[in-house]
Amino acid sequence: MKVPDTTMSSAATSSTISQLQGAIARVIRGKDDAIELALVALLARGHLLIEDVPGVGKTTLAQALAHSFHCSFQRIQFTSDMLPSDVVGISVFNQIEQQFEFKPGPIFANIVLADEINRTTPKTQSALLEAMNEAQVTVDAHTHPLPRPFMVLATQNPIEHHGTYPLPESQMDRFLIRIRMGYPSRETEKEILRSQANAHSGEGVQPVMEASDVLAMQQAAASVRVDESLLDYALEIVEKTRQNERLILGVSPRGSLMLQRAAQARAFIEGRDFCLPDDFKQLVLPVFAHRVVVNARYATTQKKTSQAESILAEIVESTPVPL
Repeated sequence: MKVPDTTMSSAATSSTISQLQGAIARVIRGKDDAIELALVALLARGHLLIEDVPGVGKTTLAQALAHSFHCSFQRIQFTSDMLPSDVVGISVFNQIEQQFEFKPGPIFANIVLADEINRTTPKTQSALLEAMNEAQVTVDAHTHPLPRPFMVLATQNPIEHHGTYPLPESQMDRFLIRIRMGYPSRETEKEILRSQANAHSGEGVQPVMEASDVLAMQQAAASVRVDESLLDYALEIVEKTRQNERLILGVSPRGSLMLQRAAQARAFIEGRDFCLPDDFKQLVLPVFAHRVVVNARYATTQKKTSQAESILAEIVESTPVPL
Protein backbone atom coordinates (compact mmCIF):
# COMPACT_ATOMS: atom_id res chain seq x y z
CA MET A 1 0.00 0.00 0.00
CA LYS A 2 1.43 3.36 -1.04
CA VAL A 3 1.33 6.62 0.85
CA PRO A 4 2.63 8.84 -1.92
CA ASP A 5 2.66 12.31 -0.39
CA THR A 6 1.38 14.58 2.33
CA THR A 7 -1.87 15.31 0.46
CA MET A 8 -3.30 11.85 1.02
CA SER A 9 -6.91 11.78 2.11
CA SER A 10 -8.00 11.19 5.68
CA ALA A 11 -9.66 7.96 4.60
CA ALA A 12 -6.43 6.66 3.08
CA THR A 13 -4.51 7.64 6.20
CA SER A 14 -6.96 5.87 8.50
CA SER A 15 -6.92 2.76 6.33
CA THR A 16 -3.13 2.56 6.29
CA ILE A 17 -2.76 3.14 10.02
CA SER A 18 -5.52 0.64 10.80
CA GLN A 19 -3.78 -2.03 8.73
CA LEU A 20 -0.49 -1.29 10.46
CA GLN A 21 -2.04 -1.44 13.93
CA GLY A 22 -4.00 -4.56 13.05
CA ALA A 23 -0.91 -6.36 11.75
CA ILE A 24 0.94 -5.75 15.02
CA ALA A 25 -2.10 -6.45 17.22
CA ARG A 26 -2.34 -9.96 15.80
CA VAL A 27 0.73 -10.96 17.81
CA ILE A 28 0.58 -8.36 20.60
CA ARG A 29 -2.73 -8.98 22.35
CA GLY A 30 -4.44 -6.42 24.56
CA LYS A 31 -1.72 -3.74 24.26
CA ASP A 32 -3.34 -1.17 21.97
CA ASP A 33 -1.83 1.77 23.88
CA ALA A 34 1.69 0.33 23.58
CA ILE A 35 1.17 -0.30 19.86
CA GLU A 36 -0.02 3.28 19.28
CA LEU A 37 2.98 4.71 21.13
CA ALA A 38 5.32 2.52 19.10
CA LEU A 39 3.78 3.88 15.89
CA VAL A 40 4.03 7.43 17.25
CA ALA A 41 7.76 6.90 17.77
CA LEU A 42 8.17 5.50 14.26
CA LEU A 43 6.28 8.30 12.50
CA ALA A 44 7.94 10.99 14.63
CA ARG A 45 11.37 9.76 13.48
CA GLY A 46 12.26 8.79 17.04
CA HIS A 47 13.51 5.80 18.98
CA LEU A 48 11.58 3.59 21.38
CA LEU A 49 12.62 2.18 24.77
CA ILE A 50 10.51 -0.72 26.02
CA GLU A 51 11.07 -1.38 29.71
CA ASP A 52 9.59 -4.15 31.84
CA VAL A 53 10.22 -7.50 33.47
CA PRO A 54 11.14 -10.49 31.27
CA GLY A 55 8.44 -12.36 29.40
CA VAL A 56 5.78 -9.68 28.87
CA GLY A 57 6.32 -9.17 25.13
CA LYS A 58 8.99 -6.45 24.83
CA THR A 59 10.99 -8.22 22.13
CA THR A 60 7.85 -9.43 20.39
CA LEU A 61 6.54 -5.87 20.04
CA ALA A 62 9.85 -4.73 18.58
CA GLN A 63 9.92 -7.61 16.09
CA ALA A 64 6.27 -7.09 15.14
CA LEU A 65 6.87 -3.41 14.36
CA ALA A 66 9.95 -4.26 12.31
CA HIS A 67 8.09 -6.88 10.29
CA SER A 68 5.05 -4.68 9.67
CA PHE A 69 6.73 -3.09 6.64
CA HIS A 70 9.41 -4.17 4.17
CA CYS A 71 12.75 -3.03 5.56
CA SER A 72 16.14 -4.25 6.70
CA PHE A 73 16.12 -5.52 10.28
CA GLN A 74 18.92 -6.42 12.68
CA ARG A 75 18.78 -7.71 16.22
CA ILE A 76 21.65 -7.04 18.61
CA GLN A 77 21.69 -9.11 21.79
CA PHE A 78 23.63 -6.97 24.24
CA THR A 79 25.95 -8.68 26.70
CA SER A 80 28.53 -7.46 29.19
CA ASP A 81 31.50 -8.45 26.96
CA MET A 82 30.25 -6.70 23.81
CA LEU A 83 32.50 -4.04 22.26
CA PRO A 84 31.48 -0.86 20.37
CA SER A 85 32.88 -2.34 17.15
CA ASP A 86 30.43 -5.22 17.51
CA VAL A 87 27.67 -2.65 17.05
CA VAL A 88 28.92 -0.04 14.56
CA GLY A 89 31.46 -2.09 12.61
CA ILE A 90 35.20 -2.12 12.14
CA SER A 91 37.89 -1.22 9.59
CA VAL A 92 39.71 -4.30 8.27
CA PHE A 93 42.92 -4.31 6.23
CA ASN A 94 42.39 -5.73 2.74
CA GLN A 95 45.54 -7.62 1.75
CA ILE A 96 44.64 -7.58 -1.95
CA GLU A 97 43.81 -3.87 -2.18
CA GLN A 98 46.45 -2.96 0.40
CA GLN A 99 44.08 -0.61 2.20
CA PHE A 100 41.59 -0.57 5.02
CA GLU A 101 37.94 -1.16 4.23
CA PHE A 102 34.96 -0.67 6.48
CA LYS A 103 32.85 -3.67 7.50
CA PRO A 104 29.45 -2.37 8.67
CA GLY A 105 28.04 -3.62 11.94
CA PRO A 106 24.43 -4.57 12.70
CA ILE A 107 23.53 -0.92 13.36
CA PHE A 108 23.27 -0.51 9.56
CA ALA A 109 19.60 -1.40 9.21
CA ASN A 110 16.27 0.39 9.02
CA ILE A 111 15.05 -1.15 12.26
CA VAL A 112 17.56 -2.16 14.94
CA LEU A 113 16.41 -4.19 17.92
CA ALA A 114 18.80 -3.47 20.79
CA ASP A 115 17.75 -6.33 23.03
CA GLU A 116 18.47 -5.91 26.76
CA ILE A 117 20.47 -2.77 26.09
CA ASN A 118 21.24 -2.27 29.79
CA ARG A 119 23.14 -5.56 30.00
CA THR A 120 26.14 -4.07 28.21
CA THR A 121 28.71 -1.63 29.54
CA PRO A 122 28.38 2.17 29.23
CA LYS A 123 31.25 2.15 26.72
CA THR A 124 29.27 -0.02 24.32
CA GLN A 125 26.02 1.83 25.05
CA SER A 126 27.72 5.06 23.97
CA ALA A 127 28.32 3.57 20.52
CA LEU A 128 24.63 4.21 19.84
CA LEU A 129 24.63 7.92 20.72
CA GLU A 130 25.75 9.32 17.37
CA ALA A 131 23.64 6.80 15.45
CA MET A 132 20.47 7.66 17.36
CA ASN A 133 20.99 11.42 17.23
CA GLU A 134 22.35 11.94 13.72
CA ALA A 135 21.57 8.69 11.83
CA GLN A 136 25.27 8.15 11.14
CA VAL A 137 28.35 6.56 12.70
CA THR A 138 31.98 7.67 12.64
CA VAL A 139 34.73 5.06 12.53
CA ASP A 140 38.41 5.97 12.09
CA ALA A 141 37.51 9.58 11.23
CA HIS A 142 35.16 8.45 8.44
CA THR A 143 31.44 9.15 8.70
CA HIS A 144 29.00 6.56 7.38
CA PRO A 145 25.30 7.41 6.95
CA LEU A 146 22.71 4.94 8.15
CA PRO A 147 19.78 3.79 5.99
CA ARG A 148 16.49 5.71 6.15
CA PRO A 149 14.16 5.30 7.84
CA PHE A 150 16.27 4.47 10.87
CA MET A 151 14.88 3.49 14.25
CA VAL A 152 16.30 1.86 17.36
CA LEU A 153 13.90 -0.22 19.43
CA ALA A 154 15.62 -1.02 22.69
CA THR A 155 14.39 -3.33 25.43
CA GLN A 156 15.61 -3.31 28.98
CA ASN A 157 14.79 -5.10 32.20
CA PRO A 158 14.44 -3.10 35.42
CA ILE A 159 17.86 -1.96 36.61
CA GLU A 160 17.32 -3.72 39.92
CA HIS A 161 17.84 -7.02 38.10
CA HIS A 162 21.21 -8.76 38.37
CA GLY A 163 23.81 -7.91 35.72
CA THR A 164 22.36 -4.65 34.43
CA TYR A 165 23.92 -1.21 33.92
CA PRO A 166 21.73 1.89 34.30
CA LEU A 167 21.46 3.88 31.07
CA PRO A 168 23.05 7.36 31.48
CA GLU A 169 20.90 10.47 31.10
CA SER A 170 22.47 11.26 27.71
CA GLN A 171 21.42 7.85 26.40
CA MET A 172 17.91 8.06 27.85
CA ASP A 173 17.45 11.49 26.25
CA ARG A 174 17.96 9.92 22.79
CA PHE A 175 14.78 7.88 23.14
CA LEU A 176 11.65 9.70 22.07
CA ILE A 177 9.29 7.47 24.05
CA ARG A 178 9.59 4.95 26.86
CA ILE A 179 6.80 2.47 27.43
CA ARG A 180 6.12 -0.35 29.84
CA MET A 181 4.21 -3.39 28.62
CA GLY A 182 2.75 -4.57 31.92
CA TYR A 183 1.11 -7.92 32.56
CA PRO A 184 -1.84 -8.87 30.33
CA SER A 185 -5.34 -9.20 31.68
CA ARG A 186 -6.59 -12.68 32.49
CA GLU A 187 -8.74 -12.86 29.34
CA THR A 188 -5.90 -11.64 27.15
CA GLU A 189 -3.51 -14.14 28.66
CA LYS A 190 -6.02 -16.89 27.99
CA GLU A 191 -6.09 -15.84 24.33
CA ILE A 192 -2.30 -15.99 24.28
CA LEU A 193 -2.36 -19.52 25.69
CA ARG A 194 -4.91 -20.62 23.12
CA SER A 195 -2.87 -19.29 20.22
CA GLN A 196 0.61 -19.76 21.65
CA ALA A 197 1.99 -20.94 18.29
CA ASN A 198 1.89 -17.37 16.97
CA ALA A 199 1.64 -15.26 20.12
CA HIS A 200 5.39 -14.90 20.59
CA SER A 201 6.54 -14.58 17.00
CA GLY A 202 6.93 -11.13 15.52
CA GLU A 203 7.80 -12.84 12.23
CA GLY A 204 4.13 -13.80 11.92
CA VAL A 205 3.31 -10.19 11.04
CA GLN A 206 2.59 -9.59 7.37
CA PRO A 207 4.17 -6.41 5.92
CA VAL A 208 1.61 -3.81 4.85
CA MET A 209 3.96 -1.07 3.60
CA GLU A 210 7.33 -0.33 2.05
CA ALA A 211 10.16 1.61 3.70
CA SER A 212 9.49 4.46 1.25
CA ASP A 213 5.90 4.61 2.52
CA VAL A 214 7.16 5.09 6.06
CA LEU A 215 9.36 7.99 4.92
CA ALA A 216 6.36 9.59 3.23
CA MET A 217 4.26 9.17 6.37
CA GLN A 218 7.02 10.66 8.50
CA GLN A 219 7.09 13.68 6.20
CA ALA A 220 3.32 13.98 6.38
CA ALA A 221 3.36 13.78 10.17
CA ALA A 222 6.01 16.52 10.34
CA SER A 223 3.70 18.84 8.38
CA VAL A 224 0.83 18.57 10.89
CA ARG A 225 -0.06 22.07 12.12
CA VAL A 226 0.75 23.08 15.70
CA ASP A 227 -0.94 26.21 17.03
CA GLU A 228 1.16 28.77 18.88
CA SER A 229 -0.96 28.29 22.01
CA LEU A 230 -0.04 24.58 22.06
CA LEU A 231 3.66 25.40 21.91
CA ASP A 232 3.21 27.75 24.86
CA TYR A 233 1.31 25.00 26.71
CA ALA A 234 4.11 22.49 26.12
CA LEU A 235 6.83 24.95 27.11
CA GLU A 236 4.93 25.84 30.30
CA ILE A 237 5.06 22.16 31.30
CA VAL A 238 8.74 21.97 30.37
CA GLU A 239 9.56 25.06 32.43
CA LYS A 240 7.81 23.62 35.46
CA THR A 241 9.96 20.48 35.28
CA ARG A 242 13.05 22.69 35.43
CA GLN A 243 11.77 24.68 38.40
CA ASN A 244 10.31 21.80 40.43
CA GLU A 245 12.39 21.28 43.57
CA ARG A 246 11.65 17.55 43.54
CA LEU A 247 13.50 17.20 40.23
CA ILE A 248 17.23 17.78 39.92
CA LEU A 249 17.09 17.42 36.13
CA GLY A 250 14.25 18.87 34.07
CA VAL A 251 13.34 18.34 30.44
CA SER A 252 15.95 19.43 27.88
CA PRO A 253 15.25 21.39 24.66
CA ARG A 254 15.57 18.07 22.84
CA GLY A 255 12.75 16.79 25.02
CA SER A 256 10.57 19.76 24.03
CA LEU A 257 11.17 19.01 20.36
CA MET A 258 10.43 15.33 20.89
CA LEU A 259 7.08 16.15 22.50
CA GLN A 260 6.09 18.33 19.56
CA ARG A 261 7.06 15.67 17.01
CA ALA A 262 5.25 12.98 18.98
CA ALA A 263 2.11 15.12 19.20
CA GLN A 264 2.20 15.69 15.44
CA ALA A 265 2.57 11.94 14.85
CA ARG A 266 -0.35 11.18 17.17
CA ALA A 267 -2.55 13.66 15.33
CA PHE A 268 -1.54 12.12 12.01
CA ILE A 269 -2.35 8.62 13.26
CA GLU A 270 -5.82 9.84 14.22
CA GLY A 271 -6.33 11.30 10.75
CA ARG A 272 -5.95 14.98 11.61
CA ASP A 273 -3.73 17.61 10.00
CA PHE A 274 -3.66 19.70 13.17
CA CYS A 275 -2.76 19.05 16.82
CA LEU A 276 -5.09 19.24 19.79
CA PRO A 277 -4.16 19.93 23.43
CA ASP A 278 -4.87 16.27 24.19
CA ASP A 279 -2.09 15.19 21.80
CA PHE A 280 0.42 16.96 24.03
CA LYS A 281 -1.26 16.10 27.33
CA GLN A 282 -1.44 12.36 26.66
CA LEU A 283 2.20 12.16 25.60
CA VAL A 284 3.86 14.08 28.45
CA LEU A 285 4.47 10.99 30.57
CA PRO A 286 5.81 8.60 27.89
CA VAL A 287 8.00 11.35 26.37
CA PHE A 288 9.21 13.11 29.54
CA ALA A 289 9.27 10.57 32.39
CA HIS A 290 12.60 9.02 31.38
CA ARG A 291 14.21 12.45 30.86
CA VAL A 292 13.75 13.88 34.34
CA VAL A 293 15.68 12.86 37.46
CA VAL A 294 14.05 12.81 40.90
CA ASN A 295 15.86 14.63 43.70
CA ALA A 296 17.16 12.11 46.23
CA ARG A 297 15.97 14.38 49.05
CA TYR A 298 12.40 13.61 48.07
CA ALA A 299 12.92 9.93 47.35
CA THR A 300 10.31 7.54 48.71
CA THR A 301 9.81 3.81 48.70
CA GLN A 302 8.10 4.29 45.33
CA LYS A 303 10.24 3.40 42.31
CA LYS A 304 12.01 6.37 40.71
CA THR A 305 10.21 5.87 37.42
CA SER A 306 6.84 5.91 39.17
CA GLN A 307 7.89 8.96 41.21
CA ALA A 308 8.82 10.85 38.05
CA GLU A 309 5.48 9.99 36.48
CA SER A 310 3.61 11.14 39.60
CA ILE A 311 5.42 14.48 39.61
CA LEU A 312 4.81 14.99 35.89
CA ALA A 313 1.13 14.10 36.31
CA GLU A 314 0.82 16.81 38.98
CA ILE A 315 2.54 19.32 36.69
CA VAL A 316 0.19 18.50 33.82
CA GLU A 317 -2.89 18.82 36.02
CA SER A 318 -1.71 22.20 37.32
CA THR A 319 -1.07 23.61 33.84
CA PRO A 320 -4.09 25.27 32.18
CA VAL A 321 -5.04 23.71 28.87
CA PRO A 322 -5.38 26.25 26.02
CA LEU A 323 -8.92 26.70 24.74
